Amino acid sequence: MKTLRVKVSRFDPQTDTGPTLVEYEVRVHEGARILHVLHAIHDTIDPTLSFRSSCEAGQCGSCAVVADGKPVLACYEEAREGMVIGPLALPVIRDLVVDLVPALNDIPGLVPKQGCQPPSYEEMEAIKPLRSCISCLACLSVCPAVSVIRFAGPTAMRQEMRLALDPRDSVDRVTQAVESGLFTCTSCQACWKVCPKDIRIPGKAIEKLRALAGLKGLTLPRHREVNELIRTTGRSVAPEGPSFLEQVDEVIEPNGEVKGTVGFFVGCMYTMRLPMTPLDAIAVLKRNGIRVIIPKEQICCGSPLIRTGQPDYVRTLQRRNIDAFAFRGIKTVMTMCAGCGSTLKHDYPETIPFRVMDISEVLLEYGIEKPARLNVRATYHDPCHLLRGQGISSGPRELISEVIDLVEMPPVCCGSGGGVRSGVPEEAHALAEKRQEEIKKTGAEWVISSCPFCEFHIAGHTPLPVKNITSVLAEGYREKDRRPHRENQA
Repeated sequence: MKTLRVKVSRFDPQTDTGPTLVEYEVRVHEGARILHVLHAIHDTIDPTLSFRSSCEAGQCGSCAVVADGKPVLACYEEAREGMVIGPLALPVIRDLVVDLVPALNDIPGLVPKQGCQPPSYEEMEAIKPLRSCISCLACLSVCPAVSVIRFAGPTAMRQEMRLALDPRDSVDRVTQAVESGLFTCTSCQACWKVCPKDIRIPGKAIEKLRALAGLKGLTLPRHREVNELIRTTGRSVAPEGPSFLEQVDEVIEPNGEVKGTVGFFVGCMYTMRLPMTPLDAIAVLKRNGIRVIIPKEQICCGSPLIRTGQPDYVRTLQRRNIDAFAFRGIKTVMTMCAGCGSTLKHDYPETIPFRVMDISEVLLEYGIEKPARLNVRATYHDPCHLLRGQGISSGPRELISEVIDLVEMPPVCCGSGGGVRSGVPEEAHALAEKRQEEIKKTGAEWVISSCPFCEFHIAGHTPLPVKNITSVLAEGYREKDRRPHRENQA
């Protein structure tokens, strides 16, 4: 047995103005789950504590709560000293009990055809990745889209795709999904990361539903325009001046000893719209002994087409990009766009003849010269395709903290991904405004990120400078170089 102290959110909407955290100390067995702790509180301290526990008898999912900011199943998650336990981000009935009924009613059921046949083995195999949902609604509670626009939510989309694959169902699930907000998903992947059954809803359901919608002519007009631009120019955005690729040589040698060589996959936004950022990255890489090879024939990675359900041309883009780097014998391809990096790592064939690394991974692997510290307070915005798409969180913070003082904010989508900025601009605007509210709370002077779409989008909704990690490092090095000159003048 051991003693644990936890804090639990208590709230009765009938009598309270808002939730309060109450601390409890309980005796539980080693390895006790959150649900054991809640039972111990209820049985030995406060019988008025309300929570659901029917899932202890099976896989019903009703005991989902938020533990230290993350949705989990109370019967799965081990309790920890000092843990803060609260309800899902859904309407609270009392304490940890939330109202699941409206969302559960949005999950469609099978409408059988007359004389239908059972699914074939192949059809059942296609359905398998989608059928293990236990309706805990953890995914819905973290979905940024549902907070600002009409969207049935991730698990409803999962069910629409599951039924679209079932030959016994009689409903046009694709059109129904579009009407329920299919194109409002930002591809942030928060739903997948909190799913206790590891259902990859963005890739296994939403992107596939969007592809089926495309076959019905339901792709959003702006997404069709991006498709045409990629097919005709190789880029998802039009240039606004000289591109980055026009301003650099194919091979850039470092200052001093060569510690390593990388191929640089630059991405459309940095190449065409924000060339100063990759130029800063080159300066940082050169200073730290890294040779950079930049194939000029590289084109869009294909992410905008994959996310918006237009996969037909993606194989061509993949083949051309793989050939561009493989022809030069490049063994490590570096990205600095979170979306490009996630796409190369997860959507390209597993047989690609090189490893893919984010620039933060490259810099930390080879080590960096210490920059000068700047007297700046900044906050870091986690790009969804870096944090959840690539599992990279600590590396960027380690690099940033070499230069400035970092203050944290919640890692929530800014609204620029999944084709939402172009296809559903009102939603993208609303999510960016919510991001700006969090930025304000930090008291930061700068916003730092590592994704051109996040940087560009957030910059349109905050008066603060929005900088890439490499630009911050570059400023630290420039300040370091200025200081000896100032000391000599003094």
